[in-house]
Amino acid sequence: MLSITKFSACPTTGAVLGPAPIDPAWIRGGNPVARNLVIAGSTDRSAWTMLWDCTAGKFEWRYTLDETVHILEGGVTVSADGVTKTLGPGDVAYFPAGSIANWHVENYVRKIAFCQKPDPLIFALPLRAVRKILG
Repeated sequence: MLSITKFSACPTTGAVLGPAPIDPAWIRGGNPVARNLVIAGSTDRSAWTMLWDCTAGKFEWRYTLDETVHILEGGVTVSADGVTKTLGPGDVAYFPAGSIANWHVENYVRKIAFCQKPDPLIFALPLRAVRKILG
């Protein structure tokens, strides 16, 4: 049975987010202003959960880690690998490390993001084997 030894909670509304500037070289239109707040992190520092929001604009995003997002409010149109999707409240999307996506925030978007650093390739296969053995 899984037991929780530590618990933390953060409201998604009213939370104070800090500046999280988008790389100016990635901006394709408008003047998007992004902010974030890390609300939880794994004990090994390989993963964290954050709130993130952004005002209107178009930009490219280059993912250096795996990221799963859940849109809380507003919306965004994302294009990656020849596929375009519009995401709104309740939608979930996954962006693997190494991918590039073009974001178009028409007005505003607020999301919760789970980010995880991928295991280095040299460790990935042995770790998979150990995880499989441990169940």
